[in-house]
Amino acid sequence: MSVGRGTVLIVGTSLTAGLGLDPDQAYPALLQQKVDSAGLPYHVVNAGLSGETSAGALRRVSWLLRQPVAVFVLETGANDGLRGLDVDSTKAHIAAILDSVRHADPQAAICLVQMEAPPNLGPRYTRAFHDLYPAVAHAQGATLLPFLLRGVAGELGLNQGDGMHPNVTGERIVAATVWSGLEPVLRGRAAKGATATPAS
Repeated sequence: MSVGRGTVLIVGTSLTAGLGLDPDQAYPALLQQKVDSAGLPYHVVNAGLSGETSAGALRRVSWLLRQPVAVFVLETGANDGLRGLDVDSTKAHIAAILDSVRHADPQAAICLVQMEAPPNLGPRYTRAFHDLYPAVAHAQGATLLPFLLRGVAGELGLNQGDGMHPNVTGERIVAATVWSGLEPVLRGRAAKGATATPAS
């Protein structure tokens, strides 16, 4: 990584890790291509971990923040929703993760990716799950990014055989979705010269 390039750290689940795909096919790698094409001074780091819940992400966030981060992107909750875990607990975990980022570097930009729970858990649960993301983002001053799997979830031709993880074509759509919300954040910071975050 060259001097002056800020780190965009994407913490997430198997959806970020790119389960079933080569690393360069996962959406974080595709975001790096978009960053480079846009001439923006950032290095995208994929910190996805398959099977991780929001509680697991909270446990490892301090370790992940040992290195300076200019932009922190959190994609978590998919596995919480699949397991029907308590929404209030998921909300508390996400809030605690973002608190950790703020404590580590008050200048870091924070983005939270909207996630959704499967509809089979009932309308009350799915609504509460949906609503926790904008609520936490607002409370924490984070940028809420669109639903990660917008236009991909439930589309057989865009997912792998398990019906849950995007295929190569689906990943391109996911990358475009994330980029639509992330690009303004990166451009805004770059315009202010707030790319690389100095080590404390």
